[in-house]
Amino acid sequence: MSRSPIPLVIDDLSQFATHLRSHWPGAEVTQTQALGLIAQAAGYRNHQHLKASQPPALPALDKQALNRIKAALAVFDGSARMTRWPLKTSVQRLCLAWFWTRLPDRVDLTEKDVNAVLKANEVFGDHVLLRRALIEHKMATRTVDGATYRRIGRSPDAEERVVIKALSERALATLP
Repeated sequence: MSRSPIPLVIDDLSQFATHLRSHWPGAEVTQTQALGLIAQAAGYRNHQHLKASQPPALPALDKQALNRIKAALAVFDGSARMTRWPLKTSVQRLCLAWFWTRLPDRVDLTEKDVNAVLKANEVFGDHVLLRRALIEHKMATRTVDGATYRRIGRSPDAEERVVIKALSERALATLP
């Protein structure tokens, strides 16, 4: 018989372990041991490894943030390619976060390299606009002569993380 994975989401692992301990057969198991056993059963070394592997929780986003995210996602097609440039600067910033993730980190790039990345992720035909916007929004730098570009290392904010995650899922869904 084949195995079918069943996703299990546990909001409060400590409460889950406490309940499980009360139904544990045989020897008494401490809370710490129960948490460790649950983590090991899920494929982690221990409870700390499980906690460390979890993505940071996104803060609750207000209605305006959700509207900006929705507007940003609307300008991308099902393959995570940008189809048009949004009018609002706040939405542009969210869209640029996707292009920022496509640039390699800590690598000097030529204009040609940057253009190739941008063209592969947009279909409206203005990669130059995107390149300039990445510089203006301080997501990339370029030398004075424009010969060398480099992605700026930073952490995306909560809204950008939501957009990046959604577009990553779209891009993965289109892979063969």
